Amino acid sequence: MLKVWGRPTSTNTQRVLWALAEAKVPYELTLASGTTGAKGYVWRGEKPFGIVETAEYRAMNPNGTIPTIKDGDFTLWESNAVVAYLARRYAPGKLYGSSEAIYARALQWMIWTNCNLDHPIHALVMHLERLPAAQRSAETVEISRQEVVRKLELMEAQLVRSRYLTGEDFSMGDIPPSISITRFFHFGLEHPPAPRVMDWLARLDEREGFRAHVAPRDKHLMPA
Repeated sequence: MLKVWGRPTSTNTQRVLWALAEAKVPYELTLASGTTGAKGYVWRGEKPFGIVETAEYRAMNPNGTIPTIKDGDFTLWESNAVVAYLARRYAPGKLYGSSEAIYARALQWMIWTNCNLDHPIHALVMHLERLPAAQRSAETVEISRQEVVRKLELMEAQLVRSRYLTGEDFSMGDIPPSISITRFFHFGLEHPPAPRVMDWLARLDEREGFRAHVAPRDKHLMPA
C-alpha cells in the first residue's frame, strides 16, 4: 500500500491526499510534523507529531518537510512533484485529460501557486494564528492580504476564459491554488467580489477529495 507522511492540516499534504482520492489509490497516512501535533501548534507549547527529525525519515526526505510518499520502492517528496507523479501513474485521464498540453498548463498553475500565492498565505497563517500575540504584525497581515487579493483578481480573470484554471475540465492544476485560496477565505479578511472563483470552488466542492480534505474549516484553522 502506498504510504504518506504528513498532516491533514498542511496545505501541501492536502494536495497529495486530494490527488489520491481522485486517483482512488488506497494509502496509509502516518502523522508527521515538526510544527503541529494532535493538540495544536508547537508555538503554543504543544508537542508535535514528530518523525520528521528522525534519521529514518531524513533518509527519505533530507529536508525534514512534509509530505513524503513511498510507493513500493519509490520515495518522493515535494507536494507538486508527488501530485504530478500520482497523476501520470494512476489517473492521467482524470487529472490532466491524458494531454501533455494540459499537463504542462497544470504544472504552470501548481508552480505559480508555490511562487506567488503560498508565501503571503503562510504569512497570514503565522500572524493571524500561529505566532504568540506579541510577535504578530498587523502590517504584515495587511501587506499579505493585499498580495493575495492581487492573485485572487488574476485567478478571477483566468476563470472568465475557462471553467477551470487549465481549461474546461478539472485537472491537477486546480488542486494547489484552490487549497490556498480556500484557506484565505477561511481567514475572513476583506477581499473584492470574486464570483467566478466562488463558482469554481463550488464546482470543486462537488468532488469527494475537496470535500474531505480541503473544505472543512478545521483543516485550515485550529480552535483558539
